[in-house]
Amino acid sequence: MLVVTTENVPGHRVSQVKGQVFGVVVRSRGLGGNVMAGLRSIVGGEIHEYTQMLEEARRHALDRLVTNAQAMGANAVVMMRFDSAEIGQTMSEIVAYGTAVVIEPAV
Repeated sequence: MLVVTTENVPGHRVSQVKGQVFGVVVRSRGLGGNVMAGLRSIVGGEIHEYTQMLEEARRHALDRLVTNAQAMGANAVVMMRFDSAEIGQTMSEIVAYGTAVVIEPAV
């Protein structure tokens, strides 16, 4: 499955638009991660626990986006983006979204 952030794929044309597609993940920061993050925020610098959690969440959201696009009959996703939000003080929502399409090589 080709996933791109652009509107078009060079050398291909969109033959069908299947519609909007999403991949959503909600992650909770554990107590240990919150304690370590709190300590690091006092000193400053990167908070590795949160960085790792968000990287994993983005990968899972992208995997879910691909699974959902395949279920729609698409072979590509164009205009893919990520969005994130906080839910309460301990959870993060990561959304991968785009347009599921069928692409063919341009003749």
